[in-house]
This record gives sequence, C-alpha cells and structure tokens, in this order.
Amino acid sequence: MNPEANLTGLFVPLVTPFTDDLRLAPDALAALADEALSGGAAGLVALGTTAEAATLTSEEKRAVVRICSAACQAHGAPLIVGVGTNDTAAAIGSLRELAARGDVAAALVPAPPYTRPGEAGTLAHFTALAEHGGLPLVVYDIPYRTGQPLTTGTLHALGQLPEVVGVKYATGAIDAAAMELVGSPPPGFSVLGGDDAVISPLLAAGAHGAILASANVRTADFAELISLWRRDAAGPARRLGAELARLSAALFAEPNPTVIKGVLHAQGRIPSPAVRLPLLAASPDSVRRAADLAAERSQVTSVRGLALASDAARPS
Repeated sequence: MNPEANLTGLFVPLVTPFTDDLRLAPDALAALADEALSGGAAGLVALGTTAEAATLTSEEKRAVVRICSAACQAHGAPLIVGVGTNDTAAAIGSLRELAARGDVAAALVPAPPYTRPGEAGTLAHFTALAEHGGLPLVVYDIPYRTGQPLTTGTLHALGQLPEVVGVKYATGAIDAAAMELVGSPPPGFSVLGGDDAVISPLLAAGAHGAILASANVRTADFAELISLWRRDAAGPARRLGAELARLSAALFAEPNPTVIKGVLHAQGRIPSPAVRLPLLAASPDSVRRAADLAAERSQVTSVRGLALASDAARPS
C-alpha cells in the first residue's frame, strides 16, 4: 500500500547536484533533501523539471529517488516523483515501477508534452494512468512547456478519478479559470501553485500549497508564506510574498534551474553550478543578483523568529 499524500503546504522540487565533470553528487543531494525538510517543507519532489530529469540516466534516476525517499522517511514526509512522457504505455510502466517501491506518495505527471493530443486524448491518457499505474497522481498543468492547455472542466473531470489527488497549477496566469478552480476544487483534490513569482496571490485565493523551484533557496520563508496565508495573516503574507516574488524573478532570469544552482553553489551547498546540455550555466551577473536577494533575511520571518525566541525565554 502506498503512503497517503498529505498534499498541503510546501513541496520542494529538488535540483540534482552535479560535480564539475557532470557526475551525480549524491551526498550534496542528501544534504539538500534534509535541509529542505528541516526548513519547513511538507515534502519533496524528485525528478521534476528542476531536477533536469530529462538528462539523467535510469540508474541516476533510481539513485535520486532512493536518496529523496530516505530523507522523506527520516522526516515522516511524503515524496512525489516526476513521471514525464508522451507515451502512455511507458508512463504506466514507470508508475508501476515506482508503486512497487512502496515509499512514493504520488507521481507528478504533465499533460503529454509535444504530442498535443487534445482535451479528450489528455483525459484518456490520465484515465489510463490512474487505472493502471498503481500510484496517486498529481496532474502537472503547465501548457507553456507541454503545448496542451487544460480547461477547468477537464481538471474537474480528472479530479473525479479517485487516483487523481491534485494538480500543480502553473499556467502562467491567475485568471477566471484559476479562481474557479481554487474556489471550487473537486473533493479531496489539492490545488498546488507552481508559478513561483505569483504564488502569493494564488495562496490568497485558496490554493492548498505549492511546488516551487525557488524554495530550494530560502525554504523556510516560502513555507512561512504558505503558513501566513493559511492563518489569514494578510498583511505579513503580502509583504513576504512581494519579497519572495522578487527573489523568484531573479532565480528565473535564465532557464531553470541554472540560476538556482548558481546560488546554491555560491552558498556552498552544492559542489558545482554545473548543468547538463542543452542547458548552459547561468551568467555571473544573474547569479550575483539572485544570491544578493537570497541573502536578505525576510523582516517578516525575522520578527516572527524574535517573537518565538522571546516566548521560549519566558518562565513557564
């Protein structure tokens, strides 16, 4: 039986650290996984776009899942694994392999990329995955990568499938369709924001959480942003959201995850900023700008930390 995914809060889609000669750096990945969960993330995403999954060998993919699973088990957190392909049969095979592990909470699956099968074909694709894959599914709605937009009607239809437990919503817009989805999601269906720079307004509208590449950097602040909106602390949430939006814009100034890796390397958290072709390493200027913003400690979280420290110091 696969563990139930509690799909609320922050999920960090981890980068895959490489050495300068482009080998997997497993110790650095394990450290990142532990740091993210210790920093307030509810769970992890392995083998997402941010992980450069398309460039990893089958052996490397298994190693990444194994490392992330160990961290999640140590923290009692759910692990989501990306499964991206426009071959339905191959996707079912990948899902079954992950399901057999018994330690994966859900799979993050985009609409079939490049093929553009239409809404009916996309619905049939996800229905087949749900019925035969053996894992809960999080639909990844990211039309500017897949070329296949999903209407709110299609997402509602998918949400009626017991195996479809949520959506990573990254359409590039917060519009009437987004408001309809977050305002009235199917029962048991989590809406997780996936557009980093505009996550704050989506949370304000009612999203259950987020899957954010930017949360590789300043994890605690992104987790706090979600917590603030869930506590209806609108003023602090708006201020923190605006600050993190500036950071996210800087981190996405060049193709993801090139700037993020540059910042993590500058912070001494990964051994190299290296990415695999067709990506190229981010420019020093982009990394510098983002690193400066990453180093700024949020006034919102700093004040909260002081308050918590003060409370802890009071005699009981």
